[in-house]
Amino acid sequence: MNPKIPALYGLKWNPFATDIPTRALHVSPVTETFCWRLEQQVREGGFALITGAPGTGKSATLRLLAHRLEALPELVVGVLTRPQSSVSDFYRELGDLFGIPMERHNRWAGFKALREKWAAHLSATLWRPTLLIDEAQELDGAVLAEMRLLAGTEFDSKSILTIVLAGDDRLLDRLRHRDLLPIASRMRVRMHLEAKTPKELDEYLEHALAQAGNPQLMTKKLRETLCEHAAGNCRTLCIMADEILAAAAKKEAPELDEKLFIELFAPTKKPRKVASAR
Repeated sequence: MNPKIPALYGLKWNPFATDIPTRALHVSPVTETFCWRLEQQVREGGFALITGAPGTGKSATLRLLAHRLEALPELVVGVLTRPQSSVSDFYRELGDLFGIPMERHNRWAGFKALREKWAAHLSATLWRPTLLIDEAQELDGAVLAEMRLLAGTEFDSKSILTIVLAGDDRLLDRLRHRDLLPIASRMRVRMHLEAKTPKELDEYLEHALAQAGNPQLMTKKLRETLCEHAAGNCRTLCIMADEILAAAAKKEAPELDEKLFIELFAPTKKPRKVASAR
């Protein structure tokens, strides 16, 4: 963030950045319900699914969920960082996350060691180890199949792992394929994030400004204009708002108003060409 901005506007952080503190994230009723259900599910294990178009809040939901789950006693939460991995690399990353050394060419040994460790964990606690995966539309079908086999025990009557998949609508399309129907049918909790209404975007914006320390940073008219032009997308809203904030700081404007929006985003009219007389 431009170092001028906190002094000019009394902000603790940039309210439109992607790295705001987890405690400052906006939690909609739908997201709150999903997180609560996941907190209950980690006692029983199984799969959960978050889907939606880019910019609708899937990654933010995972951040919030990880924060809440990590507060539970003795619950181990792993975050898969490379969903494009092959099966071998997938096992190596799982081993790193859960403290199991993996041999590159012995997947059976890795499979067995992970399940034994998770089973031992369950015998000592009430919680199933949890794996969070963002950009899950990039997962290889073979990796998804391995997850299904890893998580289920006793002829699939029990789960020793909770897996949360988050991805865009391509993930939904992939899960409709006949080869992936066995995993699609195991999604116990689902949340699909839709485009937001202007009112919902305004609530998001109001929360972001208040958490950052200056609820009066924007005029009401600018907020309305931004919410109408963001196409229901939180990411688009934040990108436009961040650009306005930077422009305001450059001018040392006392507040963010609609004039800045017009200067930055209103289409400029090209001068009409006058045909020359011959």
